[in-house]
Amino acid sequence: MQFTVHPTAIVDEGAQIGEGTRVWHWVHICGGARIGKGCSFGQNVFVGNDVAIGDNVKIQNNVSVYDAVTLEDDVFCGPSMVFTNVYNPRSAVNRKNEYRRTVVRKGATLGANSTIVCGTTIGEHAFVAAGAVVNRDVKPYALMAGVPARQIGWMSEAGERLDLPLTGSARCNCPISGHSYSLANGIVTRETK
Repeated sequence: MQFTVHPTAIVDEGAQIGEGTRVWHWVHICGGARIGKGCSFGQNVFVGNDVAIGDNVKIQNNVSVYDAVTLEDDVFCGPSMVFTNVYNPRSAVNRKNEYRRTVVRKGATLGANSTIVCGTTIGEHAFVAAGAVVNRDVKPYALMAGVPARQIGWMSEAGERLDLPLTGSARCNCPISGHSYSLANGIVTRETK
């Protein structure tokens, strides 16, 4: 076995798990899950069948990754954050054929106790603050906070706030990495040399 599974964890037959991944206490990974290399699943995590998880994804304690969720490489899911997959659930109404897909793009952070309403896409390297409720798509590098979440700034790939306005055109450097970022037409991109 090229990955680590704690004795209390349940990994159903058929689950695909990449090399170097660590599955900790009381985790349940369903048989249809596809998980990349170097991931970490904290205590009491659940991963559904129709789930795709990239490389180097960190999922902290008490997170359920339900069917119809895709997490790309380098995503961070903070403790007790929540995914949904049905927009209007009712116990007496079966809506399993109405799951709405949620995609979390490369390098995004979902803070502790945040909620991601199904059917949304979280852009690359976006940062969702603790406790925020995301009910619409999030731009790459956007910093989101509040209930419902609204954009309050921009974040670098290093997780540092960028000195950029929400609109207009501007340029700045990440205070940690020194990488340059530019804002144009409401979109932030990292400049490459």
